[in-house]
Amino acid sequence: MLISLRAAVKWALLGIGVIVILIPFIWMITGSFRSEADLFAAPQSLWPTTWTLHGYQSIWEELPFLRLLFNTFIFAGVTTALLLLFDSMCAYALARINFRGSTVLFWLVIATLMIPFQVTLIPVFIELFHFGWLNTYQGLIVPRATSAFGIFMLRQFFLSIPRELDEAARIDGAGHFRIYWRIILPLSKPALATLAVLHFMNLWNDLLWPLIVTSSTDMRTLPAGLTLFGGQHVTDHAVLLAGATISLLPLALAFFLAQRFFVAGVATTGLK
Repeated sequence: MLISLRAAVKWALLGIGVIVILIPFIWMITGSFRSEADLFAAPQSLWPTTWTLHGYQSIWEELPFLRLLFNTFIFAGVTTALLLLFDSMCAYALARINFRGSTVLFWLVIATLMIPFQVTLIPVFIELFHFGWLNTYQGLIVPRATSAFGIFMLRQFFLSIPRELDEAARIDGAGHFRIYWRIILPLSKPALATLAVLHFMNLWNDLLWPLIVTSSTDMRTLPAGLTLFGGQHVTDHAVLLAGATISLLPLALAFFLAQRFFVAGVATTGLK
């Protein structure tokens, strides 16, 4: 009886938590189908008085939405791919190669996690200005192409892979790159998928960096484009909610496709 009561309380608390988390998303999605008058008349309501596609129609007419979406895919997708490549290579060196100073280098990488991104924003902006990379894809992507968190996470995962596999590969004549590419990476799919989802979500929703580096609408990403739309016009909240709803779909799809790897990566990363 006591066990069933505890189970009931646990499921009740979980249910309350799910409802609290889902309500803002439900309001956002249903709000994208409401008129401006309906939103202001009853903002607390989850359901429209009358359903309308005004928000979705206007987003194509008032914003270069396809261009914003394309830029966001390029920024988030390419940067995530580069992050996985560079972070995994650095993590492999720190986890599997014994060299003098490796521990010091690892702690220096960890120390950069304590430096806020805003501290380095101005120096990086100045460097991009001198390179002529402002308002370009390379200016958006290259400064974000590695991360201390990714290096730390993958290093911890690589440490959990038995070193006997490296020794067996060396007996067969494999070098470090072949071991990294043919053995370590295939065994690290859970950690790589977890990191890919985390990075992609962070980059997809990034507002500050694209807003600083880009100056034309043709180079804006979706969060920056929606923000500028709200500041330059009489704000139509249905249009903003429609844009936010559409931008949520790729993230939901990415998490759904990588879910089993994501859960496995969270469960195993950090074990040695």
